[in-house]
Amino acid sequence: MGAELPMLEPEEFDARLRACSPVPVSAQVRANLHLHYLELRRWNRSLSLVGPSGREEIVERHYGESLAAVPLIGEEDKKVVDLGSGAGFPGLVLAMARPDLEVFLLEARERKWAFLSTVCRKAALSATCLNARVGATLPEGVPEAIDVVTSRALKLSPDVLAAVTKRLSPAGQLLLWTGRTNPKMPAGLAVVASRRLSGATARRLLQVRRPPATPGRPRSGERAERA
Repeated sequence: MGAELPMLEPEEFDARLRACSPVPVSAQVRANLHLHYLELRRWNRSLSLVGPSGREEIVERHYGESLAAVPLIGEEDKKVVDLGSGAGFPGLVLAMARPDLEVFLLEARERKWAFLSTVCRKAALSATCLNARVGATLPEGVPEAIDVVTSRALKLSPDVLAAVTKRLSPAGQLLLWTGRTNPKMPAGLAVVASRRLSGATARRLLQVRRPPATPGRPRSGERAERA
């Protein structure tokens, strides 16, 4: 059995959300996020979507840390792929906060995928929920060109990171929630920024991109232009 999450009325949920969000959150977004929380509370009893350790700071720990990515996602970004979506942090939260984005939620466990699909339906979200495992070969349904890849609860191997890199748009990025140690990056990716998450001593949000090409030399995978 999963942990019993506290009952949060809309007023308390809204106040705590506004206090921890790095960006303004509209009334409609707050309503959708509260709907997500009510479903999370209901499903958590049987699925253990979130653990008991952070139950008293669940708004700040899960919703606030997910919203920390919003300022890093540009208006020009269109397609976001969330790997190992689980309870919907951060992918489902970002889909609610930025309804202009086309968000793909990848979750291998069928019951957690069912949870994500239920929330999307009840909130009338257009996010795509894929019941698929992340591997060195990306599953069918993942877009060919990705602007942002997110992952919060999944340890990604270099093989998976390399597969994702091949799908990144030229200005694409990865946003990775991690602890004190950075994950090992494959050739072609580099951490360009590390941001400590508010209220956390060890948890960080990493911004990962392709390193800039050396002048006069093409990036990996690119052909030099013939004279």
